[in-house]
Amino acid sequence: MIGYQDLAAGLRALEIDRTAPVIAHASLSSFGRVRGGAETVIGALLAAFDGVMMPAFTYKTMVIPETGPTHNGLDYGRGRDRNRMAVTFSPDMPADRLMGAVPEALRNHRLANRSGHPILSFTGVGVADLLRDQPLDDPLTPIRRLVEIDGWVLLLGVDHSVNTTLHEAERAAGRRTFTRWALTGDGVRVCPGFPGCSNGFVELEPVLKGLEQRIRIGEARVSAYPARALVDTACEAFREKPGGILCKRIDCGRCNAVRTGSTG
Repeated sequence: MIGYQDLAAGLRALEIDRTAPVIAHASLSSFGRVRGGAETVIGALLAAFDGVMMPAFTYKTMVIPETGPTHNGLDYGRGRDRNRMAVTFSPDMPADRLMGAVPEALRNHRLANRSGHPILSFTGVGVADLLRDQPLDDPLTPIRRLVEIDGWVLLLGVDHSVNTTLHEAERAAGRRTFTRWALTGDGVRVCPGFPGCSNGFVELEPVLKGLEQRIRIGEARVSAYPARALVDTACEAFREKPGGILCKRIDCGRCNAVRTGSTG
């Protein structure tokens, strides 16, 4: 079993300037047993870094219309059952279970802020300037701000398939984005700029390896990347392979739209 001191010491061993904000993606189970669970991981992150941000996405708000744009990775008219189960977004809505226990622990921190996108919100402590004014049509704005001030990307026991910052590299490379719809207190809102599938991002690991700072904490591999260099390097890779770095599922609508060369 590992505890707070093990986690905090491990994170400090990355030798990242604590004043540089980080976006973190974490799997609690990857560490093995953690005394105090997800809250301990958050405590250690905030001991090592002044600003910590994580995705707090809420997919339960999404609805599927009867019709919409072509090449959008959706089967229109087939979401009626899902639409009946959609939940109206609110700032205190829990992050989707797919995000894991650690982002939810950060969202619940007494000092946490949250951005306002009804599907792709971010939460964090010490990063209020990064989270403000997140447009519906530009959901990656918090990541772009982190990149601009030379923040870092942390992968705690996870791989690049959950590395949200790579979507900013896709955007910068001009890769297709998508449109989704969310249920809000003001009705159904259109949410352009929705990113593509990330399952193929694991192909970027050899390209990004030279940027990686790696340690182990408990049973978890912990990797850190300077966000600006990560985005620049991945952007070049996306431009070199405009129809590549995609998942292998033959039924993935978003990846198929990219393969066909459709533009946003």
